[in-house]
Amino acid sequence: MKKMNKTTKNNAITYLMVIVIFAVVQTLSATGNLSRLLTGLLVPLCVYIIAAVSLNLVVGFSGELSLGHAGFMCLGAYSSALFSHIAADSIPSVPRFILAILIGAAVAGVFGILIGIPVLRLRGDYLAIVTLAFGEIIKNLINILYVGVDSNGIHVATDSTGYKLAAGGKQIMKGALGISGTATLYKDIKDYFFIIGTVLIFVTLFIVQNLVNSKSGRAIMASRDNRIAAESVGINVTKFKLMAFAVSAALAGVAGVLYSHNLAMLKVSVFDYNLSILVLVYVVLGGIGNIRGSIIATIILYALPELLRGFATYRMLIYAIVLILMMLFNWAPAARDWRSRVVEKIKGGNKNKEAA
Repeated sequence: MKKMNKTTKNNAITYLMVIVIFAVVQTLSATGNLSRLLTGLLVPLCVYIIAAVSLNLVVGFSGELSLGHAGFMCLGAYSSALFSHIAADSIPSVPRFILAILIGAAVAGVFGILIGIPVLRLRGDYLAIVTLAFGEIIKNLINILYVGVDSNGIHVATDSTGYKLAAGGKQIMKGALGISGTATLYKDIKDYFFIIGTVLIFVTLFIVQNLVNSKSGRAIMASRDNRIAAESVGINVTKFKLMAFAVSAALAGVAGVLYSHNLAMLKVSVFDYNLSILVLVYVVLGGIGNIRGSIIATIILYALPELLRGFATYRMLIYAIVLILMMLFNWAPAARDWRSRVVEKIKGGNKNKEAA
């Protein structure tokens, strides 16, 4: 029997981990052992896992610090929700939702390219500041948009009195009040959103892992490790960094689509810089460039505050201690050496069993 190579084995372990977690959650839910609180966290958890894995593509594998991830999620959320409302009467829910995902990914990906072309020529803190500014600009622009649709078409204005709708028309975007009622358009498939979210996690993992392990992925990581050396052997550093940035933005748009369609009320205030930093925390604590680590860190750090609500007074203290312990486990030299020794022992034990 032909052995799997290291890359295929690592990818398979990641997929298997997600399958096991999904099976455990479904089993707990089917047997009634999953509380209503945890059930409500499942779809948002899928959103943040997709966001963390996609951001790791830029921060971990491309080596750039981006703080504009919330902006791309916002673009995906609003463009897809707008499409869902416009097409609600003409397209059935399942194909409409698939189209909404594609539209959200496309819009975020296009903006990723447009922003990435000038921005990725910057480095370090400058790139972080510009992407942070982009996220805030997107948030504030959407915050003043009013969009309605009637028999005459789509109307867009920057204030509520900018247009008048014909009889039977519908106002969709309401400035700071956002978009309401998106989730009710999909009430027939709402119960399957966790399954859909899990499928989207698999799609995200497939795209990111195959990109990272491809020729383009090796060029992206070579640019991260030594830009001058990469350019000296003919690698177009800006091109490959832009590729990673655009793919990451498109996947963030997918996370935004799932987020917006799971809510009865979508408000732009959610997509502020705090959201970008939160996703970055998941990536850093899970291990930069470690996809499985991003998934595990997101699950622990997103669910933990909710699970600790019973400890009212000490909830955030316990959360802070867990953050510190995770940081030490992932980045302290002694902890990393210990993990390396454990891995070597496991590998040595497996080799001895195979020899026997």
